[in-house]
Amino acid sequence: MNEILQYLKANGEKLDAEIAAAVGLSLAKVHAYLAELFAKGEIVACHSIRFQGGREIAGILCRVSGSTPQVSPGRKAKPL
Repeated sequence: MNEILQYLKANGEKLDAEIAAAVGLSLAKVHAYLAELFAKGEIVACHSIRFQGGREIAGILCRVSGSTPQVSPGRKAKPL
């Protein structure tokens, strides 16, 4: 579990399949570890569907609890 937590701290928000490939564990084990980390409150997770090249990719999107994704570059909307 520590490997997954360290990977998320270093790389930010990732899908479960990306975590499994990077850490070298099976997807089933990663799901079990993510469930434990979520129960402890160490990560935030949600179900996500992405479309890449016309293909649907469903998975669990995870990030470390208490961290927010970086703001994307570019112009921002003006407040009304």
